[in-house]
Amino acid sequence: MPKWKFKSYLCSMQNNFEQFGFNKQVLNAIDEIGYTDPTLIQQKAIPPIINGQDVLGIAQTGTGKTAAYLLPIIKKLNFAQEQIPRAVILAPTRELAMQIEENTIKLCQFTDLRVGSVYGGLGSKLQKEMLAKGIDILIATPGRLLELYLEGDLVFKKLQVLVLDEADKMLDMGFISKINRILEVIPKKRQNLLFSATMSDKVETLVGNFLLFPTKVEVSLQATPATNVEQKVYLVPNLKSKINLLYHFLLDEETFQKVIVFCKTKTIADNVYHYVSRKFGEDNVKVIHANKGQNTRINSMEAFKEGKVRVLVGTDVASRGIDVTEVSHVINFDVPLIYEDYVHRIGRTGRAEKLGVSITFCNESEALHLLKIEKLIRQKIPVFPIPEGVIMAETSFNEKQAIARAIDEHKRKEDPTFKGSFHEKKFKRPSADEKKKQAKLKEQKEQKSGKAVAKSKTKNSNTDKTKNTPRKKGKNWDKKIK
Repeated sequence: MPKWKFKSYLCSMQNNFEQFGFNKQVLNAIDEIGYTDPTLIQQKAIPPIINGQDVLGIAQTGTGKTAAYLLPIIKKLNFAQEQIPRAVILAPTRELAMQIEENTIKLCQFTDLRVGSVYGGLGSKLQKEMLAKGIDILIATPGRLLELYLEGDLVFKKLQVLVLDEADKMLDMGFISKINRILEVIPKKRQNLLFSATMSDKVETLVGNFLLFPTKVEVSLQATPATNVEQKVYLVPNLKSKINLLYHFLLDEETFQKVIVFCKTKTIADNVYHYVSRKFGEDNVKVIHANKGQNTRINSMEAFKEGKVRVLVGTDVASRGIDVTEVSHVINFDVPLIYEDYVHRIGRTGRAEKLGVSITFCNESEALHLLKIEKLIRQKIPVFPIPEGVIMAETSFNEKQAIARAIDEHKRKEDPTFKGSFHEKKFKRPSADEKKKQAKLKEQKEQKSGKAVAKSKTKNSNTDKTKNTPRKKGKNWDKKIK
């Protein structure tokens, strides 16, 4: 066969799911969902997973990582069996666990495999009842999984596959101790899969402890944003100006059709939510963060997915677990302090090969973090001028001080010998004239203090005399003493 024909034959083979040997039930589910061709991460990851190898997958958010590991797992488990889980998928947040469960149910719809999820924020009673009925694929957050195991509601004797999804975020959230505890109680003989959008030093350490001779699958450079997302930066001096610029963008309903606004703290997210709800109505905006109840977060997410809500405001808890294909814009109201989160934030738009726009508001102190993000993603993000008509408010004294302190803290982290602007003002060497003035002031203080001491002595002597005077009865006795 000629080389060019052989090459075209391979290309045609890689553009469908039948090549992987999936059974009819799985192929029917793929058709039902609407998948046509495997994505690049699926083409590279599915074969080694089917062969039983440990796999390390690095790919951008929204490239189909979830299906890349779910499809081989469904093929491997095939049908319902036993009462205890044979595959466990760990996710860092409740939102992502729910998203994975939803995708798994869709892919298993023509099989009898039992799927369920366990996570915090809700009572464990219903989750325990679900586990008691029997389960094949379990999606869980590390904390709740360990809790149910220690209470005796989970057994891992039949576990065949363990997946860590969004491993970098899991480590950033401090789950390393729980993950290590889980690894101690599950069977040693198992298949391990680790998927992430970035590859930090922490993840590399985990890979060494978790995976055995892994096959590394990397469809893009680490921490590379999706190519179909247009990135923009606006230099905004303060909080009030950020609000004005956000309002200007949201007025354009035709362009900004479905928007996610990311904030660095829960307080800022709440403030932005209240402002947008006053200007555009409560029915058009929802807010999610760690202080919101689980049912509230679920309802807000569903309303946003269904298009009932135009704007979703949240912290980075929402940067993972939102799989909405029609998000037109992501607005970073604040530059993220965890630089890898920038990739995950903007990955909420431009999904399923559609175009998206990412807009970042940046003040003077955040510019230092933006430089680190550009270094991480190996891209220069273009700066756009502030649109006409947007008022840039004057920065208050308190906010100026906060920005200056933030700059000092960042520089001090980079260089421990850096003293900072506040330090320099406090310990500035005085000039010769200033020294003379200080000497005169010192003399005057000493003279005043000497007079004060003399007065205090005379006052004490007078009080001593009054103490020795016998006390007399009568209303006007105090006046007579004086």
